Amino acid sequence: MPSSSSSKADIIPPYELQDVKKVEQPAISNQELENEVEYFSGEPQGTNESEPHGNTGRNDGSAKGNIFVNFIDGFRRQTNHNSAAEDLENELTTCVSPATLSDYKKSGDSGSVDELEGKTKEEHLKKSIKPRHVVMISLGTGIGTGLLVGNAKALNDAGPAGLAIGYAIMGSCIYCIIQAAGEMAVTYSNLVGGFNAYPSFLVSPKLGFAVAWVYWLQWACVCPLELVTASMTIKYWTTKVNPDVFVVIFYFLIIVINVFGARGYAEAEFFFNCCKVLMITGFFILGIIINCGGAGNDGYIGGKYWHDPGAFRGDKAIDRFKGVAATLVTAAFAFGGSEFIALTASEQSNPRKAIPAAAKKILYRIIIIFLGSIIMVGFLVPWNSDQLMGSDSSKTKASPYVIAISSHGVRVVPHFVNAVILLSVLSVGNSAFYSSSRILISLSQQGYAPKFFNYIDREGRPARAMVIGALFAVIAFCAASSKEEDVFTWLLAISGLSQIFTWAAICLSHIRFRRAMHVQGRSLGEIGFKSELGVWGSYYAAGMMFLVLIAQFWVGLAPIGMNKLDAQSFFESYLAMLMLIAFYVGYMFWKKDWTLFIRAKDIDLDHHRQIFDEDVLRQEDEETKEKLRNGPLWKRILNFWC
Repeated sequence: MPSSSSSKADIIPPYELQDVKKVEQPAISNQELENEVEYFSGEPQGTNESEPHGNTGRNDGSAKGNIFVNFIDGFRRQTNHNSAAEDLENELTTCVSPATLSDYKKSGDSGSVDELEGKTKEEHLKKSIKPRHVVMISLGTGIGTGLLVGNAKALNDAGPAGLAIGYAIMGSCIYCIIQAAGEMAVTYSNLVGGFNAYPSFLVSPKLGFAVAWVYWLQWACVCPLELVTASMTIKYWTTKVNPDVFVVIFYFLIIVINVFGARGYAEAEFFFNCCKVLMITGFFILGIIINCGGAGNDGYIGGKYWHDPGAFRGDKAIDRFKGVAATLVTAAFAFGGSEFIALTASEQSNPRKAIPAAAKKILYRIIIIFLGSIIMVGFLVPWNSDQLMGSDSSKTKASPYVIAISSHGVRVVPHFVNAVILLSVLSVGNSAFYSSSRILISLSQQGYAPKFFNYIDREGRPARAMVIGALFAVIAFCAASSKEEDVFTWLLAISGLSQIFTWAAICLSHIRFRRAMHVQGRSLGEIGFKSELGVWGSYYAAGMMFLVLIAQFWVGLAPIGMNKLDAQSFFESYLAMLMLIAFYVGYMFWKKDWTLFIRAKDIDLDHHRQIFDEDVLRQEDEETKEKLRNGPLWKRILNFWC
């Protein structure tokens, strides 16, 4: 074993927080922190003859040349990235198992320093997502096709009360899921792919394989789906221009945003989500004014449409119940993306601070942005309106939010609303492109996809996985085809139930994680953030996801408004389930793995897990409470609500 002091300096005795700070902090030089673009933490800063683009090219005095060379070099494979330095820079000092040493051997085990150093030189995604980004991602991500466009058909199927009930049920599940995902994301904050990897080592490798691949297909399909939707949104203004012209513009916009990596994604989402939240706020205000007769030409409306044509669609109780059941998957698709706060954990500068705050804001998003806005739409648009997409006589391509304003004689404003809806659709497309590449690299790192995709460049981007996402998005160029709506329907069929599978897998993983902690005698104090609803919230959400699958099977086989079984409707509604079964059984025969699940006593609780010092966490919490008590009132109010 080498005995040099530099080699020994990298070994951190387990569970000694003070040594983490003392040993690792000097490794962060000012030059490394300022020169964040290059990410050559383990390479000499002089000329490297093995590189075709060395420092000689960078120092030729040409600013343009330097930018171009740095841009090209950014796509080369990342080498010797020191994420422990980033953890210290971002105040992640309460964790006694830093990111780069998450796999170190505990004292008493044999192992060479070379082996340890090899583990500390793994490739890592760049931690560019800041708490302000996470807050806006938690508030606005997912406000897109499902809520702003897809609710037209849901309103037509269920009526305003049925739609609100469906969203309320799914919203209660989402809060439980996000709490569980937040706990797991802080615990496994350096695990690339996040919740897609949890089932593989907490529940069953077969389930992890199947759910992760279906989830990747979901978001790989959502990106072209959103591009097609964006071209349909443009048709509110003009139908003379070929839709593929707009698809090309939006396609390259999303590519360019993601070329800037996590920072580009986060900044774009910050802008998009600010616009979405402002639009929803403005819609509330204007909707109340229109409903009270202060604007438009219909005078006071009140609850008129809840009485005529009614709060529910259907004359029989079974038809009304089926309408509510039909809204559950629509609501799930609309809430899709809520779990992104967990997926982005490996690229957040301080997940222990950002994720709990974001999880709290999810509740406001559920109540105000989703439930509040769809109730307002129900007050302004009757469920039997012939302008709603999904109605038998519908010829419009407009969102129900646009119809809610334009149908009452208000002019100009619908154009602004439609413009923000366009930004919202592009935001979801951007999120889909971002997440699909991270999911694919996670699959590769787990051995579920070719190792070729396990490539992270010097800017911390999964470059090869991004290329696959870009190729998949080419499907969107069907927008000019006469089969546009058929492609839209089948893309939606693939992505529809996938969200339900992912959420159920998160809950099952959380349940198994807590069970393993109990069986193996581990303290919950090692967890940086604990779900406010505990394990019972996960039990509730997992049970509801199972009931939603049953309801969707029924609605898919016997659609609303039909008195016979429909095979095409069933496959459009349940295609994702058949794909999940195919992946599950395929893995079973591929690996010859016949076990149903991993027993709690056999679950590896140390691999990739961030183990926090319970005493330090308690001290930090006490210090935070003391600061709040001694601070101004507005800080205490802000901390309580945010």
